[in-house]
Formats: sequence, structure tokens, C-alpha cells
Amino acid sequence: MAVYTDVTDEALFAFLAQYDLGAVLSFKGIAEGVENSNFLLHCEAGRFILTLYEKRVNPDDLPFFLGLMEHLAEHDLSCPLPVKRRDGTALGALAGRPAAIITFLDGVSVRKPDARHCAETGRALAQMHLAGHGFGLSRPNALSLEHWPALFEASRARADDVAEGLGLEIECELEALQRLWPCDLPPGVIHADLFPDNVFFIGPKLSGLIDFYFACNDALAYDLAICLNAWCFEPDGAFNATKGRALLQGYQSLRPLEVEERGALPVLARGAAMRFLLTRLYDWLNVPPGALVKPKNPLEYLDKLRFHQTIDHAGEYGLDI
Repeated sequence: MAVYTDVTDEALFAFLAQYDLGAVLSFKGIAEGVENSNFLLHCEAGRFILTLYEKRVNPDDLPFFLGLMEHLAEHDLSCPLPVKRRDGTALGALAGRPAAIITFLDGVSVRKPDARHCAETGRALAQMHLAGHGFGLSRPNALSLEHWPALFEASRARADDVAEGLGLEIECELEALQRLWPCDLPPGVIHADLFPDNVFFIGPKLSGLIDFYFACNDALAYDLAICLNAWCFEPDGAFNATKGRALLQGYQSLRPLEVEERGALPVLARGAAMRFLLTRLYDWLNVPPGALVKPKNPLEYLDKLRFHQTIDHAGEYGLDI
């Protein structure tokens, strides 16, 4: 369960006194998410998600995240909305952490996505990228290429405890990505974490996107590369080109990729794999004492990185060229 901070009944009731949600009917931690403490809150006014923002989240970024959800919803993207307190603000403090309540989004995340799910996700990602135009706030990507060396340094000393030779392999790939990384690709607001557990479906239809707490400004095609990693590999580690084609076609049905974005996709996919390899490696080696969270195996993303290193052009992902 992704719960790092315990919330007492007394603290919860004091926090909720600032809202008009009625009496609490139930309250429990939920498993989704690895960055923050999340709780399912059921009140007389309905069901909500209460999030406590943990130490990796910069409190100064919270107005961007909460404002982005409001902006996207105003532009017809289905996503949760921050719940305002009586004073008109959406952000408070609970158990020593910044905290907010957001609306509950109906739907379920799929554990074994098929090509139809990938196509719906690609289309929704493009819709989000288009809807993000005109959002008045900006946030640099705190987990971009320039930050990966420092993130690696936090795990370098114990990297080989996870897999022999891992430290040297990461070091060499970081050097390669610094040389190969594309510049001047079309920018915009990206989700940066659109994994299957952050996309909800009702039956075969996508019902909405959640968890915008990595959202930032970066190359739009990088967001698509993250989705290739997250959606298009099978449990045995094999890349599924049918899913890749569906994801890319769904995306391009709303926002066709430019020539430069197509050419950059293999390197962007390598970078996306490196980003999640590094954060998972750090989390694997640094689980907070007492945290009700199970870290994800970083070696899954080492295998994906090695696959992307073999790709010469985007057509191998299923992109029509």
C-alpha cells in the first residue's frame, strides 16, 4: 500500500472541518501511487481521494499540479478535480504534510492492457497535449536528462548489489544519452507518468486520466516514449508491436507527429527507460522504514532500455512511415 504517513482520526476530522463534505463514512489507504500517501475518503457528499504529498514532492509545485487538473477539465479532458475548502483554496496541511482532496473518478485501471486500451490511451494522451496549450503556469521537468547523473549518484555505490555490472552499464548509457538527446522538439505540458494504473476504463472505453503529480513542461514526444515503455511490453519483457502501433495510431489520430519527433522516438524511448530505471533503483535501495509500499523492480526497465538500444527507427515500434 502506498501509505507513508499515518493519519489519526483526530487529525482527519480537524482537516475535514475546513470542507463541506459532511460526515466521514469510511477512510482507508489505497495501493495506487508510489510517491505520495493516498486514501479513499467516503463522506456524505460522495467519494474522494485524499493525498498527502510526501518529501519528494516540492510544495511549490502543487499549485501547478492542481491548477493543471482544473485547466484540463475545462478543456474537456476527463480527470479528477481539486475540491475547494470553505476559504476557496484547494491545498491544506495534514499530519505534517501538504494535503488536498480531489474528486473520485469512476473506472478501473487494466492489469493486462490490449491493443484497444493502447489506442484509447494514445488518443487521450494527444488530447491532453492539445488541451494543455494555454495553461498559464509552467514547471520544468525535475527528472529530465540533466538530472539523471545526480539521481544515479544517489544509488551508484550499491547499484551492483541489484545486478552485477549495473553501475557501469548505467554510466555508459548516460554518456550516450547526453550525446544523442534531441533538442528543439515541440514542447508542451506532459503527464510524464501515464502508466496503466493512471488510466481508468469503464468497459472498453477510457473514462479518464489521474495522478498528474509528475506533470511538467517538456518535449511532447517524450511523453509518448514513456507510454511505449509503460504500455507496450509483455510480462515476459517482449515488446508488442501491435500495441505499439495502436498506441501511436491513437495518438496521431489527434496530433500527428512531426518528422523530427518520429526520428527522435528511439532515443526518447531509451531516455524514458533510463528515467524509470534510475528512480526505481533509488526506491529499491531506499524504502522508508515502516512504509506500507512495495518498491518496483528496477531491472524491468534495464531490459526495456536494452531493447530500445537495438532500435534504429520508429517504424520498429509500429509507427507508419
